[in-house]
Amino acid sequence: MLKTRRAYRGMVTAPHHLASEAGLAVLKDGGNAVEAMVAMAAAIAVVYPHMNSIGGDGFWLISAPGEDVIGIDACGAAAGAATPEFYREQGYEAIPERGPLAALTAAGAVSGWREALDVSAGWGGGLPLARLMEDAVRHGRDGVAVTAGQETLTRTKFDGLKDSPGFLESYLIDGELPREGMKLTQPRLAATLEQLGRAGLDDFYRGDLAAVIAKDLAAAGSPVSAEDLAAHRAQRVTPLSAEISAGTLYNMTPPTQGLASLMILALFDRLGVSEGEGFDHIHGLVEATKRAFLVRDRYVTDPAYMTRQAAEFLDPAFLDSEAAKIDRTTALPWPQPAAPGDTIWMGAIDGEGRAVSYIQSTYWEFGSGVVLGEAGFLWQNRGISFSLDANAPNPLMPGRKPFHTLNPALARLADGRVMVYGNMGGEGQPQSQSAVFSRHVMFGQGLQQAITAPRWLLGRTWGDVSMSLKLESRFDPELVQALRDAGHEVELVGPFDDLLGHAGAVVSHPDGLLEGASDPRSDGAAMGF
Repeated sequence: MLKTRRAYRGMVTAPHHLASEAGLAVLKDGGNAVEAMVAMAAAIAVVYPHMNSIGGDGFWLISAPGEDVIGIDACGAAAGAATPEFYREQGYEAIPERGPLAALTAAGAVSGWREALDVSAGWGGGLPLARLMEDAVRHGRDGVAVTAGQETLTRTKFDGLKDSPGFLESYLIDGELPREGMKLTQPRLAATLEQLGRAGLDDFYRGDLAAVIAKDLAAAGSPVSAEDLAAHRAQRVTPLSAEISAGTLYNMTPPTQGLASLMILALFDRLGVSEGEGFDHIHGLVEATKRAFLVRDRYVTDPAYMTRQAAEFLDPAFLDSEAAKIDRTTALPWPQPAAPGDTIWMGAIDGEGRAVSYIQSTYWEFGSGVVLGEAGFLWQNRGISFSLDANAPNPLMPGRKPFHTLNPALARLADGRVMVYGNMGGEGQPQSQSAVFSRHVMFGQGLQQAITAPRWLLGRTWGDVSMSLKLESRFDPELVQALRDAGHEVELVGPFDDLLGHAGAVVSHPDGLLEGASDPRSDGAAMGF
């Protein structure tokens, strides 16, 4: 069984051990938490290609002692050519889920790396960018072992992906579907990462690499152009925050669902539950999730188009009124729509107490399925969350940011600890965050125990179509029955099911102790020194 890792000089966690190793090596070389995270982000894009890519988006929370928490929005907007008319002229009444026309937003992740390294420079960070790309380049050239998750998802999603340009050439091995343990090499991706290390990260958007990317996108049939890449910039923002009895919670601004994550814990805190793992704990968090999702689904979109400010929903008076609507014994009926997603979350804290919570995604597993011919990386399909209906909450229009399930979490606790935590899994992200945080901070469970413990999911993710409350079969049968009796439509899933996502967390203590934990559902590891 996994155990909480402890160290004093640095700690990282990622859903693949090779990404953790990349970050730990940077910390050992004298790098800081941001530099370690950039190395991890590059490495995870190589070793976990079904979950994320440099052709996706990313969001950062960065905390340094004595300084305000910084958020970085590295979300790409819809292409200039991506209009409802563009799709209707080609016979579509909805945006295709896969293929070139699903690749309709700029990829923001690399711009976020650049903005985060600007923050790092203010701390005196100065490891060469080529050093940060080193592990990722090596894994691309020398190859990595295919994971069980990659094998499964390539097989189960193959019919929807096989016709996307570049997919078969990139992810089949000797013409066969990959099997766990096979070696996957990605030399074109390695060359692209090496180019970034040599020319700088801005090359992705406004340099020689940008020209290659634009040419590849055009050849594939994507509406994203060189002009769209050149127009993209990551944005440094003030994150959302909420005060609870344990301290201050932070999460990302719209277009992410960070608001929902904060609301869930703030509402649950108001219920005054004193003991974990029982009916009051699970029912309370599920009902808080419903209240938060009702707000999210009605209001959260590109912040430039929101009719109300996200911070309004974190006002204590509003939270008090919402908490009062939660029935402590009976479930609110729940037929709400949701969407699947594929993502990685990673955390790092260095010996100076600087902490990073980072999340990177292509939206669905393997994103659009389009792999750029020369640049050699996968492009996201985040833009399929747009609607072609002009009256929809999230209508497609050039330059508009799509709604994001992504949300990295960070907490500064009243006892002096700092905690970075997160999870992949679309709708499940804020729910698993609430499970891990409540177990560890509110009810005193060990960090690894809080992540390993059975989890739940209200709604659907990973392409599942049911809207039930899914519980791991490891829950106490009496608790399961109590939830059913309260009106929850309970569906049991297998122990350690991937459906519940891959969580992780790193915590720093006032005395300098660092703790880290990773999810047994993933291929990851927490590592420190």
